[in-house]
Amino acid sequence: MADETSERGPVTTLATPIRLDFEFTPGVAQSKFLRGLERGEFLGQRCGTCGKVYVPSRGSCPTDGVPTTEDVLLGNSGTVTTYCVVNVPFAGQSIEIPYICAQILLDGANLSFMGLLQEIPTDQIRMGMRVEAVWVDEPELTPSLASVKYFRPNGEPDADYETYKEYL
Repeated sequence: MADETSERGPVTTLATPIRLDFEFTPGVAQSKFLRGLERGEFLGQRCGTCGKVYVPSRGSCPTDGVPTTEDVLLGNSGTVTTYCVVNVPFAGQSIEIPYICAQILLDGANLSFMGLLQEIPTDQIRMGMRVEAVWVDEPELTPSLASVKYFRPNGEPDADYETYKEYL
């Protein structure tokens, strides 16, 4: 009997239908953050020991290990700490390539998070750029980051590197 592998060659890819369904159950701190998004607000929490403000909060300070119980309403503006220009297409994409994915440090926060950056050519993005959130219309607000359509430059001068260097 002949070796079937040598006649047909090795298997190099295998397509299998895989699906992973899951439900996320946020804790108290993340629920507050998500409810804030539903109102068009960024809500963080401050550590009572070191004073750092986390957005979104996980309910405790990762540095001090204590609960974060003080809610802090943050503004709509922040600073681009790092970014990536995406040029790779993917299945089901709804954003035109190229686009900018950036880490945004909201004013008053001590933790950045990822956001889409638009209304700027990709060759003009830079670290330190000041940006503002653009929210969906009020009837479309939900308890998710989908409530933030994207961030855009707000026209302010770039932030000084010293103000965001520890968040890179």
